[in-house]
Amino acid sequence: MTSSQPPLRASDDDRTAVVHVLHDAVARGLLTLDECDERVAEAYTARHLHELPPLTADLPRAAPSAPVAPGWRAVAVLLWLQLRTLLNASTWRGAARSVLGRPRLALAVAGLLAVLMLGAMTVGSPDGHHDSGPPFGHSHQF
Repeated sequence: MTSSQPPLRASDDDRTAVVHVLHDAVARGLLTLDECDERVAEAYTARHLHELPPLTADLPRAAPSAPVAPGWRAVAVLLWLQLRTLLNASTWRGAARSVLGRPRLALAVAGLLAVLMLGAMTVGSPDGHHDSGPPFGHSHQF
């Protein structure tokens, strides 16, 4: 008299996790779009958990990505948020007049300008030309 347990139902999160693995496999070139479409349809129609693992069983696991430095965009966003928080916390006049507000405001503005200038220098001109400027020697006769 052994009672077999009913299969566990698959949740939306379970299905979504399988779909993310399938989309990653397409991005890595392991599946074609047609294969992915078929497997995604099966994942979304799966009712029980035991139906999901066969959809990704033949796919190798993705290598964990190496941590990446945040870059200038993250620094600029943090400086912008600091400036916005400073300005929203008190009025512009109140922040400019307060003893504690002036250095924070100046530091936030200077940091934001420095990041914007560095970004502009590293990006280059919008038309793709890298103009090195005038040569050191003069070609004009005065």
